[in-house]
Amino acid sequence: FPPEVTSVDANVVVDGRVVTSRGPATSTEFALALVEQLHGKEKVEQITKAMLVRYQAGYSMKELNSVQWQCSGTPKVLLPLANGSEEMEAITIIDALHRANASVVVASVEDGLEIAALHGMRIVADVMLDDAAADHSQTQFDLIIVPGGMPGAETLGGSAKLVTLLKKQAEAKRPYGAIGAATAHVLQPHGLLTGRKATTCTSMTGLLADASECENRVVVDGNVITSRGAGTAME
Repeated sequence: FPPEVTSVDANVVVDGRVVTSRGPATSTEFALALVEQLHGKEKVEQITKAMLVRYQAGYSMKELNSVQWQCSGTPKVLLPLANGSEEMEAITIIDALHRANASVVVASVEDGLEIAALHGMRIVADVMLDDAAADHSQTQFDLIIVPGGMPGAETLGGSAKLVTLLKKQAEAKRPYGAIGAATAHVLQPHGLLTGRKATTCTSMTGLLADASECENRVVVDGNVITSRGAGTAME
């Protein structure tokens, strides 16, 4: 910084009418600081409670029945989307995996590629799920991750094509998982959590057959990974 600018060791700095932050990992804090400046602390508290936002650096994970996840070459990941999917969960996961040099295929279960996400964001998928499934017959996915958000999770749970892909993934002992509402509405109803511990959003813990690990932000049980919601997506 030039001499007239004071550097502050903080994730977010609010100085009068200027708000600055450090980078991608602090973007949630930055966004909440903007909300506080515009709407006050009460609105921030309302949002953070629903999102389960973490205030300290790092991530927390409960791991059970540890196994080594394996893939050959560049990991190929399938992330299905439907209208009403939670965009923060989807985009955060896509971005983090891209940064780790994974090949992420975003697939739509709707009639077209454009997805109207839960909070109004428009996301254009790479392919239709039918095409991704056809490709899967030739090249397997190393990981399938299902984002939450309602009614998107219900739509994804009602996709016979996606459920078939997930069941094949489970049978092959390849990793799969879900976040937020998708744990309760996609994995649980189709027997994809049988014998596994998992977590989901607070309002849906009662839908899990085993909710004993639901206080954890991320749960990895063998080849299955689950998380609680938008505020835990980066973890």
